[in-house]
Amino acid sequence: MSKNKPRNSYSREFKLEAVKLSQQPDRTVAEVARELGVRENDLHTWRKAVADLGENAFPGRGLKSQDQVAQLKREIAQLREENEILKKAAIFFAKESGDSNS
Repeated sequence: MSKNKPRNSYSREFKLEAVKLSQQPDRTVAEVARELGVRENDLHTWRKAVADLGENAFPGRGLKSQDQVAQLKREIAQLREENEILKKAAIFFAKESGDSNS
């Protein structure tokens, strides 16, 4: 029994930005792929498409920009909340270790 994961769709802008990031001299394709949460092989494919087709690359229909913005806003809100929790935990544990040293 195969466990097929649904394929992700990415907007043209996302792909172009990913390619641009991966072409920076101080960045590797693997590093950028991990950072963006895409498969390294996909990023290589996108780079080839841009090299072959330039501005005509990615004419398809990826995620709509509005959908992507909404998704990113949700992720930012979640990350901010997690950051606040971590800050509070750090303060709590700092106080605890301070009390045990006295």
